[in-house]
Amino acid sequence: MTATVDQVRDALELDKVESHLHPEGSFDLADHAVPTGREEIWRFTPLKRLRGIHQDAPFAEGAVKLEVEPAEGVVVETIAADSPLRGSSGLVPTDRISARAWAAATGATLVRVPAETVAPGATVVRHHGTGSETAGAGHAVIVAEKFSKATVVLAFDGSAVVADNIEIVVEDGAELTLVSLQDWADDAVHHSTQHAKVGRDATLKHVAISFGGDVVRHDATAEYAGPGGSVEMLGLYFADEGQHIEHRLFVDHTAPKTKSHVVYKGALQGEGAHAVWIGNVLIRKVAEGIETYEENRNLVLTDGCQADSVPNLEIETGEIEGAGHASATGRFDDEQLFYLRSRGVSESEARRLVVHGFFFDLIRQIGVPEIEDKLTETVEAELAKNVLKALPA
Repeated sequence: MTATVDQVRDALELDKVESHLHPEGSFDLADHAVPTGREEIWRFTPLKRLRGIHQDAPFAEGAVKLEVEPAEGVVVETIAADSPLRGSSGLVPTDRISARAWAAATGATLVRVPAETVAPGATVVRHHGTGSETAGAGHAVIVAEKFSKATVVLAFDGSAVVADNIEIVVEDGAELTLVSLQDWADDAVHHSTQHAKVGRDATLKHVAISFGGDVVRHDATAEYAGPGGSVEMLGLYFADEGQHIEHRLFVDHTAPKTKSHVVYKGALQGEGAHAVWIGNVLIRKVAEGIETYEENRNLVLTDGCQADSVPNLEIETGEIEGAGHASATGRFDDEQLFYLRSRGVSESEARRLVVHGFFFDLIRQIGVPEIEDKLTETVEAELAKNVLKALPA
């Protein structure tokens, strides 16, 4: 619980792995040059729309207002910036924005699930954008202690420019569901770095949901602190006219007999809508007997959209149970539409049903009923903006 970042890295005793997708991490801002857009990790991101947080735009308090609804048995408190709990996940910034946000954060929100606690319902931490023109730097640490079980929801809404670092520690035998819900106003900018350390025989379900915002970039990474750990990463996003929504994932199999399963689905509509998904799984030499699979699907609803999807696998050992990836981007399934229309379903209703079917299997895997209901309503509202209003009833 109180180990420093250097102690965590030393304990793992892992060889450094050179990767153009994941630069060497550092807390020193001097090690992170201002990006130009030519770097691999920035080539899809519209830097000019980041309001200067990738350069030297100042950070200040007041960009967001926090409201916390803790579940029974869950402890939520504020810790100091120099608390040893910061860094307990092993997070080390690999980009300039994350490094700046780490240095600028004046404290952190700690969500702690005590050992062997089974928390009923979800702990919700709401971040309301206040409309401040000055960017905010946030930090949160979520710790599920040994053999505990809980659900934590980080909800973001309103208007703001925010860069944050989220640390997730799932100790041995614990089960944690972490939902990050970005439901920003149309002018918001959000850069979020989320890193998880998963213990022996522990389970993490990480869910990233992105709606709204002008530019939303969500980097999620995970590593293992012992064998038997399991990580499931689910994602759902809907990009509208002019929006840029980017998800970058990295699962580092640092222990044997570990599992990871990644499924992200997104829809795009409107001129200039842009979705980016970059997935990567690294299987180290020590990670024998692991299982992994990553998948991304994009549904293009109108003309003028762009979806970039790049899955990657880096394998250093042949002693694995299975590894694979898949990616697809396409329009409405004509056969599905024809089937529905041939049975008297109107075109608008047929398209609505196809989109709901595209997302439904993923939504029902989240396991948080109130979130699942909200997502169904949000998908309906998004469709009404563009796709359905242009069609006859």
